[in-house]
Amino acid sequence: MDKKIAVILGDGIGPEVTRQSIKVLNAVANRFGHIFHYSEAIMGADAIDKTGNPLPDETITTCMNSDAILFGAIGHPKYDNDPSAKVRPEQGLLKLRKELQLFANIRPVSAYPSLQHLSPLKTKQLAGVDFIIFRELTGGIYFGKKELSEDQSRASDECSYTRPEIERVAHLAFQYAEKRKRKLTLVDKANVLETSRLWRKVVQEIAAQYKEVRVDYMFVDNAAMQIILNPAQFDVVLTENMFGDIISDEASVLSGSLGLLPSASVGNKTALFEPIHGSYPQAAGKDIANPLGSILSAAMLLDHFQLNEEAQAVRKAVDWTLANGFVSKDIDPINNYSTTAIGDLVCDHIERNRDGGRRSSNASLNQSTII
Repeated sequence: MDKKIAVILGDGIGPEVTRQSIKVLNAVANRFGHIFHYSEAIMGADAIDKTGNPLPDETITTCMNSDAILFGAIGHPKYDNDPSAKVRPEQGLLKLRKELQLFANIRPVSAYPSLQHLSPLKTKQLAGVDFIIFRELTGGIYFGKKELSEDQSRASDECSYTRPEIERVAHLAFQYAEKRKRKLTLVDKANVLETSRLWRKVVQEIAAQYKEVRVDYMFVDNAAMQIILNPAQFDVVLTENMFGDIISDEASVLSGSLGLLPSASVGNKTALFEPIHGSYPQAAGKDIANPLGSILSAAMLLDHFQLNEEAQAVRKAVDWTLANGFVSKDIDPINNYSTTAIGDLVCDHIERNRDGGRRSSNASLNQSTII
């Protein structure tokens, strides 16, 4: 297979973790006989510093001419700590989603047995946790009309949704549910919000086309509580933009580290793959960031190309590193490995076509040897 991949390294730790994903994709290409062409583009604070624009036109063109996009992270304290800034890194990502019509964000959530001690939840609550959140990505309050009065004493953000916006992400979520446990939970606030009542009406109508899928309806405040009390009850979760942003970050703590969770943003043509963590500027350039969220995002990219065996090889390699304690500082502050070393270990596992087991002997790691 021959594919073109746009690479947006972004800000903070984005370049470091994304480079590990590129190494992993190259290891997959070597083992399975594929060719991946990479085209780098800029976005976020990096793009503002270089061009004054958080999303240059050239970046949009590069993304549109690619089969998929691999993205790091955006954000910088000089913008985060300045609420008056007119140009912000996040504007680039929001605009890219809109330009490419990336209408659905897909975030799988699972609990790794070897890391359950890191979760704030008790082990018994983590058993069987394996669900996926579908967040609508191009509508809602983030894209609504924003107003600030002249005296800066009143502000408003409009939240609006149309039927087509809801239908397209709902169909995608139902299709995933059919392939999984045939259970879908719509998270809304239909007792208060008119937009949520429209969501519930549209989903109820669509549900008639997916008769094998059982649909539950849950208010977002209850859903936030249930993710902590009984996360294993969920399979496919469907929700609007802001609610999805909040509950997916909440769900990320179940795995034991924010650095472990991948995501995909899909649209009508292309798709973008990124870890859900932020740019973590405090760790930038120190080679200590967890690259596994980015690497697992690369696995989702391979799934997007229908390279399912290749994607599974990446996930097996990640499982192997975690099970054998080859982890980054966020997981183990004392006995940890560098960002680069973890990327090398994942690549080594893929290229050697291992099936698992304990630590392999004589695995090369940055001029040293693991016994």
